[in-house]
Formats: sequence, structure tokens, C-alpha cells
Amino acid sequence: MQLNKENIKNITSSNVVKPPEHVFELPDKVLQFGTGVLLRCLCDYFIDKANSQGIFNGRVVVVKSTDSGDASAFDKQDNLYTLCVRGIVDGKNVEENIISSAISHVLSAKQQWKEILKYAHNRHLQIIISNTTEVGLTLVKESIHENPPSSFPAKLLAFLYERYQAFVGAAEAGMIIIPTELITDNGKKLFHIVEELAGFNNLDENFVRWLKEHNRFCNSLVDRIVPGKPDTQTLQQLQNELGYEDELLSVCEVYRLWAIEGDYHEKDILSFFAADEGVIIEPHIEIYKELKLRLLNGTHTLTCGLAYLSGFNTVKEGMNDASLSTFISDLMLKEIAQAVPYPLPDNAAYEFGMKVLDRFRNPYLQHQWLNITLQYTSKMKMRNIPILVRYYELYDVAPKNFALGFAAYILFMKAVKKEGEKYYGERNSVLYPINDEKAEYFYEVWKNNSVDDVITIVLHNQELWGVDLSHFYDFTESVKGYLKVMLEQGVSAALAAPQQEEQVE
Repeated sequence: MQLNKENIKNITSSNVVKPPEHVFELPDKVLQFGTGVLLRCLCDYFIDKANSQGIFNGRVVVVKSTDSGDASAFDKQDNLYTLCVRGIVDGKNVEENIISSAISHVLSAKQQWKEILKYAHNRHLQIIISNTTEVGLTLVKESIHENPPSSFPAKLLAFLYERYQAFVGAAEAGMIIIPTELITDNGKKLFHIVEELAGFNNLDENFVRWLKEHNRFCNSLVDRIVPGKPDTQTLQQLQNELGYEDELLSVCEVYRLWAIEGDYHEKDILSFFAADEGVIIEPHIEIYKELKLRLLNGTHTLTCGLAYLSGFNTVKEGMNDASLSTFISDLMLKEIAQAVPYPLPDNAAYEFGMKVLDRFRNPYLQHQWLNITLQYTSKMKMRNIPILVRYYELYDVAPKNFALGFAAYILFMKAVKKEGEKYYGERNSVLYPINDEKAEYFYEVWKNNSVDDVITIVLHNQELWGVDLSHFYDFTESVKGYLKVMLEQGVSAALAAPQQEEQVE
């Protein structure tokens, strides 16, 4: 039996939370750019929960912005999907299966852009959310009158301009825009990009004034580990237990956080916050961002290449290995936590880090290291380079585990095959995709230089990092040393090196 609206009544399992009938009649209040599992399993989770409690009473129209992935599953399932929450809280197992009805429509920007713009005329629509990865929040100087514009900010500006015209610049037609991309001051950055694009498109001054005065671009932070669709065997087991098939089924942890920068106005519009303590609306959210960005995401980024090249496929596998789990713990607590570039209360980083380690050990999650390598370079710059700079300011010495993780990143980016515009690395004679906008750059650097020169060139590249990392001499030497061990003795041998060095000291 396929999950869809018609078959909900035929689902007899007592282990599934089914949506109440009234939610399918609710108006559309949210426009969402992105179909990814993080949005569906966090932001849409909160909206769905609030709707079930009769609080928010609005659904989500999703814009599929890219060509990747297939949207047909949404159509077949009437945009329903199952969220399997798994974890341990206070020593007790938590298993919850929820059929989410938050999404009303999924539209393709490429094929249905005019239909998407019609939603700008909807009076009920008040909120826009997005998750287009860190790369998505970049300025592309282009016309917003394309069908559709290529970049997310241009699509957003086109929608807001359409809304301004539809409501003749009425103040109450303004929107709350909440980007969830994991970059500092994401709301402010998106606003400045949109403002500059408005100037590039010569949009009239009255619109720009309306944009500034009646639309709120909120900084926000999202935090939930969402591995997404489980492996075939686990998926089959879950579907047998649930009694139906679901092509969009996703697994996530219990922990959830959506911190939004705002005040009473945001709380009034974003009324779904009242349904779950995981939604926080406060005037300042920097502390939540710094802790999560550095300790959870930063650790993920500095570990993913090392773990994957060591032969581990999932975070769970890595945490079950003594050497890798020690590396992760030491990296997080002894290096990253000691150099967070933000004033924190005493022990805040350590306490948050200990919770993150428990989350990494969640036995229910199959979080793929390879998935974490998506846009590896931009994540390394955003999440980790400020840590390295701050570490040198404080201690003037190379953080060893950081250097090892960075060396593994450079090795991971070594492509052995180019196929069209796609690049592939190699692990144990098996190819893996390098999904990074800098893949071509690394392909050329590796092809034309020695190992020492590769490291020097990469570290010296200020366009990559915003700073010349080769000035950190002992860091450069540490990266060179670890990378040579990886190439000559294997990645596993390098993994043990920092721990052996610490024992000698």
C-alpha cells in the first residue's frame, strides 16, 4: 500500500501518528525554497506539529529550485511523508513515526515559475523559508524577469517584487523571510544580496523602501541530525512495521532546534513556535549559532574526509572505532571548544560538545560521511578556518587534530577521474563523487604539482580561505607530514599519529 491521502484511513498500525482530517483544508501560509530532508524533518516538522494542535493552521508550498532529485514521489503521495524519530532521552529509547501533512504542493521552479509567482497574490502567505546550502546565498547579477532566474536570491526578489505589485505596496503584504543556510548572519546577508540585486535590476525606489520597511529578514539557525532516507534493508523493515510504502520516508534524531532572531512581531506570525520547545525566537541567537556551527558542523567537516577514507561509511561506524572516536572527541573538546571565536559562558562549549558526542553515538542513525562532504570547501572555510585563526591567536601553535582533518580534506579532493563536469576520487579502488564547486581547481592543482607544492598552493590561496594559511608555518608542516603518511602508509596510520604524539609528549 502506497502512502497517500486516500490510503491514510487504511493504515492500521498503532505506531504511526496520522494527520487529522482538518489540516488538508488549511490555507497556504509558507513558501519554502528547497525540498531537502532538513527542511522537511525540522522546519516542516514544527509546522505540522503546530497544525495538529490547532495553533499555526497553515501549510507549506515548496519550490524545487534545482534539477537534481525527482519530485514525482511528492505527487504520488499527495506530499505526505513519514518522519521516523529515533534516539535515546534520559536513558530511554524514543521511537516515533509521524506522517507529516505540512506540505500542500511541490512546484518546479524550472517548469512552473509563473504558477509560483501567482502565490505572491495569496493574502494568507506570510513566511518564506529556504535551505539552498551555503553556496546558495551568493550574489549572481542577473535579471529577475528570467523564467526563472537562476539563483535563489534572484528568485526571491522576483517573488517579492510580484507581491509588491499585487498588493500595491501595502505594508501588511510584507513577508518574514527566514533563510536556514548555515552561515553567519544568514538573514542579513540574504537581505543585502537582494537589495543589491534590486539596484542591478533598476527596480523603483518605492519598492526598495517597501522591501526594507515591511519585510523582515531573520537570522536563524537549524540543528537536527537528519540522515534522511535509510538504507534499503532498514527502509524495508520500517515499511513492514508501518504497513505501507513511503518513498520519502526519513529518519532523524530526537534533538531539534530552530533558533530565529526576532521579537513580538515574529512570534505573532510564527505562532508555530508555541507547539514545541525546539523553536526559539529571541532578539539574539549568536550563542546557539556559534556552538552548533563550530562544535557539531565543524567537527563533522574536519572528520568526514578522514573517516570516509579510513573505510567508515557512517558516523555510527566511526564512533564505534576507538581511534576515530578519540580523534573526534579530542578535536571537538581539546581544539575547537578552546577556540570558538565568540565569548561564551564558562564550560558552555564543553557541555554542548558532550551532548554532541552523545548525538553522534545515536545507534539509530545511519548518517553517511560521504553526504557530509557536500560542498566540502565552502563548509571548511565557513565553519573551521575562523577556529584555526583564533587558535593561533590564543596558543600560537598548530592544533594537531585539526591539521590531520585538513590533510584528509586535501586528499579527499584529489580527483583521479573527470567525466564531463563531474570529478571522482578513489577509495580502495572504488570511485566516489567529489560534490564540491572547487573540484576542478583541486583536480588541476593535484595534476600539476608535487605533494608539498599542492599543500603550499592550497594553503596560500586567499580566495579559498580569506586568509593566507601558509603563514601558519607549523600548521603547514603538520598538514604535509600527515598527508605524506596517508599516501605512503594509509589513512588509518595517519589517524593514530596525533594520539601517539600526545603519548610521547
